[in-house]
Amino acid sequence: MNSIHSELDGVLLVDKERGVTSHGVIARLRKIFGVKRIGHAGTLDPMATGLLIILIGRSTKISQHLIGLPKCYSGTMKLGIATDSHDAEGTITGVREVSGIALDDIENLAKNFIGDQHQIPPMFSAKKVNGKRLYDLARKGKTVERNPQFIRIDAFEIHDLRGDEVDFSVHCSKGTYVRTLANDFGERLGCGAHLIALRRTQIENFSVDDALGIGEIETMSPAMVAKVLIPSAQAVPPRIIRGE
Repeated sequence: MNSIHSELDGVLLVDKERGVTSHGVIARLRKIFGVKRIGHAGTLDPMATGLLIILIGRSTKISQHLIGLPKCYSGTMKLGIATDSHDAEGTITGVREVSGIALDDIENLAKNFIGDQHQIPPMFSAKKVNGKRLYDLARKGKTVERNPQFIRIDAFEIHDLRGDEVDFSVHCSKGTYVRTLANDFGERLGCGAHLIALRRTQIENFSVDDALGIGEIETMSPAMVAKVLIPSAQAVPPRIIRGE
């Protein structure tokens, strides 16, 4: 695809594939579009797939209005095994028995996670403590005290229990680590758990159903890309503009 030009401006919805970092998506799009001003409104872990809001050109200025929007995810957690990163990419820290745990037990516990609460960020995260990224410290084998962060879980639904794997969906506030939610859920259940799959399906009114894959974007002409961009004025929810 030919380089588009630096005048490209707007919001692009991208469906990130598994195994790619959010920064990697930005780097690839920068090369495709031939633009320098490009960013995103909220990262996804490499293991996760789904919706990324990409900001291009002057639209990078609205990042602060979009990064705090509530999000929806679907995912799968594996019971009986805990990891240091709270997901499948980490090192196993504990293995426990899961027999005797029924779907009703899981559904009832999920109800207790609804509402306002505090969550301790995982060591394997981009948050900074004393100017240092937590994941940099974690990779050196260090653990530091982290301040609990306020989050809100608006919905936490259990969809299926398949052996030791639980399919779920969650609607939550910004700053929520779903992999830590899985870890905490496993601890409360008494067997431990970690996240093995995660897909971001929605950010406020933006849906992954309207997002494009990188491969698809690469085949599009500049005119086609410009046509799917959302203008900045339309991307910011009215309630944000009103200060609600």
